[in-house]
Amino acid sequence: MTRFTVTWHPEAEAELTELWLSGSDRNEIAAAVGAIDVTLSVDATSKGQDVAEGLRSLNSPPLRVLFVVRESDRVVQIELVRRL
Repeated sequence: MTRFTVTWHPEAEAELTELWLSGSDRNEIAAAVGAIDVTLSVDATSKGQDVAEGLRSLNSPPLRVLFVVRESDRVVQIELVRRL
């Protein structure tokens, strides 16, 4: 089991903030973010699905994130977040 640190790109954080502020489902969004962080913190290279070289996607309703895994650093960076 390989552990990863999950980080959020500043633009993804801004998108997440906007989704949270404009949404009526704030509890669901918060729960999804927690699930994303937990899911990607362990063996991130096997999570989600390939989108393009080096870019993967993961759905955690009501959110979808695009992320990159830097195995050598053991870091996952969320690049984009959208509502499903």
